[in-house]
This record gives sequence, structure tokens and C-alpha cells, in this order.
Amino acid sequence: MSRMGAGIHHLYKRKRFHQLPGEKLQEYPHPDKWINRLDKLLLIIAAVGPIMNIPQAIHIFALKNASGVSLISFSSFAFFDIFWLIYGIVHKEKPIIIAYALWFITNLVVVAGIIMYG
Repeated sequence: MSRMGAGIHHLYKRKRFHQLPGEKLQEYPHPDKWINRLDKLLLIIAAVGPIMNIPQAIHIFALKNASGVSLISFSSFAFFDIFWLIYGIVHKEKPIIIAYALWFITNLVVVAGIIMYG
């Protein structure tokens, strides 16, 4: 499962380094209005994406039933979120840190529900 955070690193790298001599990165904010809006949209998607796991968790806990929800999938998602979170911390990229911390938490909540009610 691909996450939106990968594109955010490019955005902030562009923001920090577009003025260095020899760098061929685009300006930030980008002068093209469409690209500028796309940059902003991706920041929103990075925050909203993890919230999409909440209905799954509510469904599991409200019905006390996790049949049909894959423990392997959600455990794997949580496991891989750890590496993205470490990546964000190492590169000091707040959007990646926030997004993957939220993904990790929501995936763990679903995993807990599957273990309890699966």
C-alpha cells in the first residue's frame, strides 16, 4: 500500500534548497498556480488519509466483530509505518512524522480490535 508521504519529502526539500547554487529544484512556493495548489492539497491528504481508518475501528468496536478484517494486512501496515516514522524523524520532516504517527496509531487500534473481536 503506497502512502502519500513520499511526495511530501520532495516538497520540503524543494522549499529548503531551491535557492542554493547548482541546485535544479523548483521554486517554493511554485510560481505555477496549479502546482502550488497541488502542493497544498498533498499536505491536506497527508493529514486526512490516516483518519480514514477511524470508521473501520469504530465498526469493529461498535459491533464487537472483526470478521473479514485482515490481521496480517493491518499489522503489516503498522509495521511499515514505523519505518516511515523513523524516516520522517531522521529527515526532520514534520508532515511525514505527523502522517505516519497517525497511520501507526490508527492501524494499531484496528489491530487491537481484530485481536479482541476477530
